[in-house]
Amino acid sequence: MAVADQRQAHEKQAEREKQAVPKQARRRPKLTGRAAVLALVVCALVAALAYPMRQFIAQRSQIAQQRAAQQQAQQQVDELRRERARWEDPAYVEAQARQRLHYGFPGDVPFNSVLPTPTATASPSAQQQAAAQPWYQSLLGSLDSADSADRTTQPGR
Repeated sequence: MAVADQRQAHEKQAEREKQAVPKQARRRPKLTGRAAVLALVVCALVAALAYPMRQFIAQRSQIAQQRAAQQQAQQQVDELRRERARWEDPAYVEAQARQRLHYGFPGDVPFNSVLPTPTATASPSAQQQAAAQPWYQSLLGSLDSADSADRTTQPGR
């Protein structure tokens, strides 16, 4: 029996070696169950966070636009305050009344100078008027004058 037991032990070991070889030769799959679950969780997180991130970025740009508008409004307020301070000065009010409303103090003689109108001698000559016309109008004008001169010389037509 000892020989039979040895033989069985030897056969079992040979079977184990045969089974061990295919396990080592067998490759692991590239996508395991854990990797698939991990990829699914990552995709779910990306999908869940995409809309809030887009809203966050849009709100940041709106905040920047509102800050720029606020700064522009503050500059306008500062300019209006400076103008109000100028109008509180009596000398500035007096100068504006003289300039804009043509006011004067008692005893002053206010006057307005009026530019003279151009005279009739300054009218452009016929050559200057012809030069001001486009070339096609000059061409048509010369054709019309040649045609009218031809009709006056030939009374039969």
